[in-house]
Amino acid sequence: MTSETWDAAGPGVLRLPSGRLIRGRGLVAHPTPEGPQPAFAIYLLGKEPPRVEWESIWIRWPDFRLPKDTAAARLAFTAAWRRAEYERVEVACAGGRGRTGTALASIAVLDGVPAEEAVDYVRANYHRRAVETPWQRRFVRQFN
Repeated sequence: MTSETWDAAGPGVLRLPSGRLIRGRGLVAHPTPEGPQPAFAIYLLGKEPPRVEWESIWIRWPDFRLPKDTAAARLAFTAAWRRAEYERVEVACAGGRGRTGTALASIAVLDGVPAEEAVDYVRANYHRRAVETPWQRRFVRQFN
């Protein structure tokens, strides 16, 4: 299975420059869509997410803030980037924009997008209001 199994034209699917596809969404704003389920997911929430049928990682990340454990976040983003080459990967927070956008922009940096361009890349290719706060933008600029 490759990440091409995501519907690249579907809402919330970010195509990275390498061709990897990662679905971003808001758990509250956009409940689990019909169709293929992820094989791996990262959930970015201030409290533990509900159980899912697929492998997932929870990163404790309060709304409008930064991850509580940046090293764990980096490891999770790296795993998502690697696995997106051959599996369906999802990144989600409550609304699907701030934390999810920050994670997607960080993953874009791993994919070769320059850190100072990653927020604009995600805004152009995922959601125009992704990465909501100045400290989230700084987090991405400093991600390497």
